Amino acid sequence: MRRQPPLRQAQGRLSAFPPSAARPCQRFSASRNRRFGFRQLMTATNREASSQPFKFRHLPPPYAIVRLPPDIPVPDWAAKGDFTSITRTADELSVVCPAENIPKEIDAGLRWICLKLEGPFPFSQTGVLLSFIEPLANNGIPIFAISTCETDYILVQEEFIDLALNAVQAAGHELLLP
Repeated sequence: MRRQPPLRQAQGRLSAFPPSAARPCQRFSASRNRRFGFRQLMTATNREASSQPFKFRHLPPPYAIVRLPPDIPVPDWAAKGDFTSITRTADELSVVCPAENIPKEIDAGLRWICLKLEGPFPFSQTGVLLSFIEPLANNGIPIFAISTCETDYILVQEEFIDLALNAVQAAGHELLLP
């Protein structure tokens, strides 16, 4: 795997964003979801749990998912908004935030719609995420999932949102209005 060159820094801040330094996540695709289907992950014990209907909400505004080099400081714009997620690993700094936060010099890529499952869910409750994303995987809908201590957030590419809402509602999940 080719590592990205580090960004130039001036006084602990980013001074420039090389074109290849920040890029949208390309990890999730409909073909990948079909190839590694969630049916293969199900066991007899979680088949029952995965049929549970859940309530969920649509969180505005549209979101962006950006991959930054692993060794840069977290940009100020990354943490602004009611829902953001910042994850650092040895390989990357992943940022999920409102698309409007992304500076113009960074390619924000696709726009994503965030769906929040109405929790909290105890850690002992299995099949929550599977129940919600299985209908999406079965329909070839790309997702990006984020879990917190209380609930799960599923981001769906904006172009698939109508299909996604139809799929999860057909599976028995209930969209709560604002």
